[in-house]
Amino acid sequence: MMRLWAVPILLVLCGSAVATGLLRNERPGEAVALLVLFLLLAVTNSPLIFPRSIGAREAQRRSAEDGRPIVFWRPGCVFCLRLRVRLGRRARRMYWVDIWRDEEGAAVVRAANDGNETVPTVLIEGRPHVNPDPAWVREQLRRPA
Repeated sequence: MMRLWAVPILLVLCGSAVATGLLRNERPGEAVALLVLFLLLAVTNSPLIFPRSIGAREAQRRSAEDGRPIVFWRPGCVFCLRLRVRLGRRARRMYWVDIWRDEEGAAVVRAANDGNETVPTVLIEGRPHVNPDPAWVREQLRRPA
């Protein structure tokens, strides 16, 4: 669990340190602006913005039943964040597997990417798509299962 929060905590600590230095130099406007920027970065890299992750085995079982896509992701990945933000509410129609929390999910991603853990990897109808265009993923979600 700590691994999920490592990047956001580090961002908050760095932002606090920079803001403290700026406050000591009597630059409160810059301190507030930078602290807000670091806090926003921390939130966007936290698990709070992504739908609840499930295990790869459970995601594959559910996907086989209802045909919904599976997204393999990891915290701190800007491409995963881009996909999540651009999907908006539609992201809840997919199963999300955090490869840092699920070794089976990481193995699926490595198998699809020549041994690399390249994310996001979206599994649609059993076929992996590495870092797909969010517009294309939205289109796939509109198609009947």
